[in-house]
Amino acid sequence: MALFEIRGILPQDVSRYRKLRLDGLRAHPEAFGASWEEEAAQPLAWFAESLERNIIFGGVSAETSELIGIVGFHVPDSAKQRHKGVLWGMYVEPRARGTGLGAALVTRVLQQALGTVEQVRLTVVVTNKVAIRLYERAGFEKYGLERRALKIGEEYHDEVLMAWPP
Repeated sequence: MALFEIRGILPQDVSRYRKLRLDGLRAHPEAFGASWEEEAAQPLAWFAESLERNIIFGGVSAETSELIGIVGFHVPDSAKQRHKGVLWGMYVEPRARGTGLGAALVTRVLQQALGTVEQVRLTVVVTNKVAIRLYERAGFEKYGLERRALKIGEEYHDEVLMAWPP
C-alpha cells in the first residue's frame, strides 16, 4: 500500500502549499534562495499566483491526506532559455523523510520534463549531502560550484549546480 500520492498542487491547495513552503523556509533557510521573512509577509494570493506561474507537485499522505512534500518545476518564457527547466523549492516534512517521497517527487518532475525541455537544472547547498545523493541517484550530475551563492546574516553558503541529463 502506498504511503503517499504524488499529484499537481491545485488552486484549492494554496493554503496547505503556503504552510508547507513556509515550514521549509523556516526549518532550512540555507536550502532556499527565498527567505521565510519575505514569503511569510506575502498574502495567500501571492502563493496562488506562484501556482499559476509554475508547475508544483505535492506528496499527499495516504493516511492523513495532508500535504507532506513539495517540489516546483519552472520553464523560462525566454525563447533562448525554454529548452531547460528548473527543479526548485524541494521540501519534504521530517516525518516523511526516508519513505521514498523525495525520490518520487524528483521522478515526477523528470517525467514532466520529458518532451518539454532538453535539460533540468537545480542548485543544492553543498552541506545537504542527503539531497545531493538523492539527485545523483535520479541521474543528475554536478557541473559547477557557486561559492557564496546565499548569504544569511553574515554567513555564506555555497551551492552545487546540477543538471539532468548530464
